[in-house]
Amino acid sequence: MDSMHLCSHTGIALLYLHLHSIFRDSSLLQKALEHISHALKCLTRRHDVTFLCGDAGPLAVAAVVYYRLQRMQEADECLGRLLQYHQTVVNGSGGLPDELLYGRMGYLYSLVFINQQLGQDRIPLQYIQQISECVLASGEHLSRKFRVQNHSPLMYEWYQEQYVGAAHGLAGIYYFLMQPGFVSAVEHVHRLVKPSVDHVCRLRFPSGNYPPCIGDDRDLLVHWCHGSPGVVYMLLQAYKAFGIPQYLEYALQCGEVVWRWGLLKKGYGLCHGAAGNAYTFLALYRQTQDPKHLYRACMFADWCMNYGRHGCRTPDTPFSLFEGMAGTIYFLADLLQPAAARFPAFEV
Repeated sequence: MDSMHLCSHTGIALLYLHLHSIFRDSSLLQKALEHISHALKCLTRRHDVTFLCGDAGPLAVAAVVYYRLQRMQEADECLGRLLQYHQTVVNGSGGLPDELLYGRMGYLYSLVFINQQLGQDRIPLQYIQQISECVLASGEHLSRKFRVQNHSPLMYEWYQEQYVGAAHGLAGIYYFLMQPGFVSAVEHVHRLVKPSVDHVCRLRFPSGNYPPCIGDDRDLLVHWCHGSPGVVYMLLQAYKAFGIPQYLEYALQCGEVVWRWGLLKKGYGLCHGAAGNAYTFLALYRQTQDPKHLYRACMFADWCMNYGRHGCRTPDTPFSLFEGMAGTIYFLADLLQPAAARFPAFEV
């Protein structure tokens, strides 16, 4: 994973916005404004349309910051600019992929973020459904192309690889497609998404972990971006959507994988670090209410509190949300209200 995740200023603005939600200190909102103002000055104005790696993230965060500051005209302006990308995303122009970091799901999350922050109908559901329909059509097309439709009615790739994890892969895409109402026809969720989720389940290693790509048999990576810490969200959503206990079992196995191997020399961040992995436990805690998972999250937090003492490498962007310290602080703040905790820029 490279260091392009979310222009650093946007990620830090998102952190301050989150801290403002928790502590209600107006100076935190001013900090968010400072950082998002910087980010708005360096929009790409290219085809980068996602929350994490494009213009949609800065515009969505700015809209919420302005809204909280009661600057409604500027908030509406940012929303208008965000929705200007919608048709581009639906059309998939420029070979737009479907995954979260650089593709359609990354734009879809921007719309979800607005609705989470400003009210569920701020962006009409049909916008989200249109993107979901395009992602389904794209997945069906690729499944036929690879002749895997009998195993997995949907298939996706990024840079000629069929990634499995949350950031670039199947698990991240299916997580969104299983959200209530995101796909207008429930029949499509049962006929297309469920068997595709089952296909991901069949890729499980004996350890309970998952490969980074289809065809890669090395059981090495335990990151949010690749492996169990990202796949767990797909499994928990499948359990909610279909009620089959096996999905919860697999999700709990993901928790065991993270507990055993999830403290990483790569650092303390969200994308491939201890803080991101700890969100696995918070997701399992919310689902099961078993205090074991909350205890495990707290133990990972304890590791994060000793920042810099474990010989971990310094990330390329040491203060950013996804690689650096901002993400670690975001996680530690989320521990104050674990029932409301959500993996930032991803969880609905």
